[in-house]
Amino acid sequence: MAKNLKRLLDSKGLNPHQFSEIMDFKYTTVMNWMKANTYPRIDKIEMMANFFGVEKSDLVEEYNYVHPYVDKIKETSSLLKEFRQEKVLNFATAQLDEQKLEENKIINLSGVDNRTSSLTAVETIEKVSAGFGFHYGENEKTIYYTLRNDLPRFDFATVVDGDSMEPTLHSGDVILIRQNYDTPQGGIYVVDYDGTSWVKEVSIDENELVLHSINEKYRDRFLPVPPEDGEYWNIVGEVVDWFTPEKI
Repeated sequence: MAKNLKRLLDSKGLNPHQFSEIMDFKYTTVMNWMKANTYPRIDKIEMMANFFGVEKSDLVEEYNYVHPYVDKIKETSSLLKEFRQEKVLNFATAQLDEQKLEENKIINLSGVDNRTSSLTAVETIEKVSAGFGFHYGENEKTIYYTLRNDLPRFDFATVVDGDSMEPTLHSGDVILIRQNYDTPQGGIYVVDYDGTSWVKEVSIDENELVLHSINEKYRDRFLPVPPEDGEYWNIVGEVVDWFTPEKI
């Protein structure tokens, strides 16, 4: 189920955040499906099948899917001379780069505010706490700008609020987050804990999830693994890069 849902989301060019908003599902519920922590009810499976225009079995049955275009491209490319194969590769690479920009909602702007450099615009959603916790708002979206043009692939971006991750992350920095299903071992992650979002260094020590603040004036937080009754936490994703926004 998890792999099928990811494949279908990719086919629509959607990330889990966007999908949860469109379907009016809780984001944490969608992420639990993506991680195979829980399984959707039959009514939710039917809703998703209707949305994607597939059979319910396409969501729940395990199979390997290869789009027919992939085989056709391979077959045609193999008949070309080497210099023409290189042209195909260059075109495909350019298309992939363009797709990544569109998926990440990055827009290159030239000459903004009389600048000669090219600015990159990144859409962010809400905030995450680098202090005492920040409660989710109403999915407020804001555009921030950077002079960088080398941003990696990410699933969504958000803004740091607080100083517990200084000097690495500062309040107001934009962080780029990629959904990650691996066990965290010391990287920087966004964690949802009882409706409050945190950005911390995260690792697992025996039966505890450790949320570590780089700023020494903040104490570490320890969450039980798995969550105890009445508690909830979820690893939203890994912070893969960040930048301080430009003022324009």
